[in-house]
Amino acid sequence: MSGPQCCSNPPTLNPNAGGGHVEQLGGFSSYVSGSTDSKLAVLLVSDIFGYENPKLRKLADKVAAAGFYVVVPDFLHGDPYVPENAERPLPDWLKDHGADKAFEEAKPVIEAVKSKGVSAVGAAGFCWGAKVVVELAKSELIQAAVLLHPSFVTLDDIKVVKVPIAVLGAEIDKISPPEVLKQFEEVLAAKPEVDGYVKIFPKVAHGWTVRYRDEDEAAVKSAEEAHQNLLEWFVKYVK
Repeated sequence: MSGPQCCSNPPTLNPNAGGGHVEQLGGFSSYVSGSTDSKLAVLLVSDIFGYENPKLRKLADKVAAAGFYVVVPDFLHGDPYVPENAERPLPDWLKDHGADKAFEEAKPVIEAVKSKGVSAVGAAGFCWGAKVVVELAKSELIQAAVLLHPSFVTLDDIKVVKVPIAVLGAEIDKISPPEVLKQFEEVLAAKPEVDGYVKIFPKVAHGWTVRYRDEDEAAVKSAEEAHQNLLEWFVKYVK
């Protein structure tokens, strides 16, 4: 369920990236963007490279500009995956960073956000983070979910999702290939009580929405389209 595509085109991490700031929320360092007066919040859960990815923070700022209070917690505890570290391959790293653990850690973050007067919360997860978000969507701790090129998400997960969910996938994806995403689509179509859709973006690879190459105009355009879809979903359901 994880492989080389999870690690391709790693971002250059920057703790100072973005127009927001880092603060402690629910016991976690979190990148925060947007007005604390907003009653609507969005949680962005990173991939294995963590919350200092400038492209992820740029997206957080974009969502914040639409009126949301956006939080990107460091569920990796300052320990993002480092591809160059041959002594700690991805399977070993994943043992220390289970999505089930991050799901539990998301609960105090959501509580902290709600303590600021927030009445509705949406969550989006990227690759590794998508598994965390689907667990939130199964527990009704959030009002809406978006999964972007998910890793580790199963058909059984999708079957028990309780909130509106959008799945944005890549055509070139060995982790969640189109044939698996089409199964997700069939499950959602059979769940009229939960609004949801699956969209497969052509000619892009797993991870593209936060790890696109700036010089790849087609990938940039596709990422921007996915970001817009994400935003539209939260505008529709987080209110």
